[in-house]
Amino acid sequence: MIKFERRTLERFSLELPTWLFITNKNEKLDSIELVTSNVCAGGAFYKTENPLPSGFELRLDIIIPLDRLKNLKGKRSRIEVLGSVIRTEKQGMAVCFDKKYKISAYH
Repeated sequence: MIKFERRTLERFSLELPTWLFITNKNEKLDSIELVTSNVCAGGAFYKTENPLPSGFELRLDIIIPLDRLKNLKGKRSRIEVLGSVIRTEKQGMAVCFDKKYKISAYH
């Protein structure tokens, strides 16, 4: 059987620290710190032994190191985006990003 690649966006093998913010069953905000194993403009894969279920909605803060970009002030930038888990595997979970996001300096 021939396997076709369905992805239309280029993926990058980047390990970016990410804070995932989720609302627990007591309506309180919890956070989980994970690292991307690959990422593209439309989503990321997170290796974890405790993946969230498919359809689970969350807020993500992805930290981007900027130490190689001399013209930008600060050391890092943060991308705040909403997303949802679209696939869960034994090794982790795939998260799809919403098209709305905010980029800001992170100190």
